Amino acid sequence: MPTRWLLIAGIAAVTVLAGVLHYSGASSILTFVVAAAALAGLAWIVSFSTEDVGSRFGPGVTGMLQSTLGNLPEFFIVIFALRAGETVVAQTSIIGSIFANALLVLGGVLIAGATKAEDGVMRFGVRLPRDNATLMLLASFVIVIVALATQQHDAASRHVTAISVAGAIVLLVTYGFWLVDYLRGDVPTEPEAEGGGQASLAVALWLLAAGGVGAGFVSDWFVAALRPSMDRLGVPDAFAGLVIVAIAGNAVENTAGFTLALKGRADLAISVVKNSVAQITAFLYPALVLVSLLFSHTLTFQLAPVFAGALAATALALWQVTSDGEARVFEGVALMSTYVVLAVVAWFE
Repeated sequence: MPTRWLLIAGIAAVTVLAGVLHYSGASSILTFVVAAAALAGLAWIVSFSTEDVGSRFGPGVTGMLQSTLGNLPEFFIVIFALRAGETVVAQTSIIGSIFANALLVLGGVLIAGATKAEDGVMRFGVRLPRDNATLMLLASFVIVIVALATQQHDAASRHVTAISVAGAIVLLVTYGFWLVDYLRGDVPTEPEAEGGGQASLAVALWLLAAGGVGAGFVSDWFVAALRPSMDRLGVPDAFAGLVIVAIAGNAVENTAGFTLALKGRADLAISVVKNSVAQITAFLYPALVLVSLLFSHTLTFQLAPVFAGALAATALALWQVTSDGEARVFEGVALMSTYVVLAVVAWFE
């Protein structure tokens, strides 16, 4: 226990240093390195705190709590980007978070879980993966319809904002009904780790909240320090949003899901990642569409056709890979490979 608290104190110090470097206008490279270290440390805090909380509640409640805090970076990044008029960065960072969680992070979790399993097969509950695919298909329907309308330049293409608002409301209502039913039926499905959580419930919840909020701020500093380097290297905005910002903003899910899978906590690991995908797709994105009406630059569901198609394909891939409650290493590799192809496409967009 003393070692854990010593590490937490060190992470807190690095986080404060990252903030000082950011606001003092220090070297962007130095700020980037320190912020990256702080982000990794905060992700570790959220990871073990999630496991401590998960020893007392079902994986659904724990995964929902962790994903809510873990998605704070995306929320802050999009709000700040919209206020600055960076609509492309705002939209691609949200879509990039969906792709990063659904393909890159989930793929890594499946590889870790299958490697940990004695028979090479990771097993988990089937309800969340199936529900997640349904929510993604609904969101994909709205986005693909908007993309087709704008490509054809028909009458509906002149009302993208109105269609997006209607789609956002429908998604939020559907997500609300799903969430209440999902959490109501959540029960612990895995045995507690030997000895239970290493911290009291109050301490674990406090660390989980502090880690999630801290990760939100540090992610912003990380991206701000990285931007000058991207400009010098000529990195496209689409790639920056879909890949760099998305990966930085999802460091919490990356670490938590991967660590839990390696420890054999399959249901909790899947819950962490899948709840994040569902929340971004059916809650965060539509909620931001409505919130953006308060700004001069609005967020809509209008995406480039290639990304609209990729989102629909991702929903089908998730259904195929996870709906049976089993996953092998090659399936995780397939998801990660899909993300690599998408990243290459984003580079040339």
